[in-house]
Amino acid sequence: MTVRYVGFWARVLAFVVDSLLVAVIVSPVAYAIYGAAYFDFTDTRLVKGRADVLLQYVFPAIAVLLFWIYRSATPGKLILKAKIVDADTLEKPEPWQWVVRYLGYYVSMFTLFIGFAWVAFDMRKQGFHDKLGRTVVIYDDTAADDPPAPENPSWEEPRAGEPRAGEPRENS
Repeated sequence: MTVRYVGFWARVLAFVVDSLLVAVIVSPVAYAIYGAAYFDFTDTRLVKGRADVLLQYVFPAIAVLLFWIYRSATPGKLILKAKIVDADTLEKPEPWQWVVRYLGYYVSMFTLFIGFAWVAFDMRKQGFHDKLGRTVVIYDDTAADDPPAPENPSWEEPRAGEPRAGEPRENS
């Protein structure tokens, strides 16, 4: 089996998709709770209230972990037909790996985002969070939407004794 690791820019795209989905869900709830003041960018507080902790930290963590556990990918990675697997076995990671990988996001951020940028330079395209969780992100070649190819497509020459595509078979 050939393993194709998902590179830096594809993972950035997946992150953007995931971030937009979270924003679409969280923003109306935040607006309902805090009003337009919530979106005042001159307010530099990281947390604007108790509900904000749930909206900005707890909800996204639970959503990401649930997607990882049940789909081995977030929606952004699913669009790319990518999945997260154990780095050694290429099988579904253990529950502890998901948690360590998620906490590794903070390690990647606290290192001035070098932990994420590392994906561009690593042979297996692992960021710090992947290395900590012992995971890799690969293209899921089993997720192809294409139907199986016909036994004898019209662009191939038929086997000896078989008619061309569209020609009737002779009864012998």
